[in-house]
Amino acid sequence: MTTVDKVKVNVSEAVPNTRRGGDIRVTLSPKTVGSTSGFGGFLILGAGEHVTEHYHPYSEEFLHVVAGELEMTLDGVAVRLGPGDSLIVPIGTRHRLVNVGDVEARGVFHLSPLAPRPELGHVDTEQVRQPDAPNPAVGGAS
Repeated sequence: MTTVDKVKVNVSEAVPNTRRGGDIRVTLSPKTVGSTSGFGGFLILGAGEHVTEHYHPYSEEFLHVVAGELEMTLDGVAVRLGPGDSLIVPIGTRHRLVNVGDVEARGVFHLSPLAPRPELGHVDTEQVRQPDAPNPAVGGAS
């Protein structure tokens, strides 16, 4: 087994990313634990909140809904999701996530494989919600 400085990260240690909407926290990544194949974490969306549309040119995204009612739009096609549902977003697919319920929604996500460089991982196709909000890098040192 390879020795790693850190293998466990609590969501409270992760930097909130609110740039695209909601509260997205990357817990496991090259930057946090030295992962080499992907990254993942937690997301929280308040009632009516959304994550702006974007796509990943190098990665698939896996989303697992833990609580609440969400709707993921994939290249213009809406898919309803509830607790226990899992969804894959294929590489290059435009997607936008909305909390369509009246309570907070929570999910777990993972993206793999990694983009060649962190700044190449996301391509925004809609104006981000908070352009001046911190955008923590998931890759190597910031």
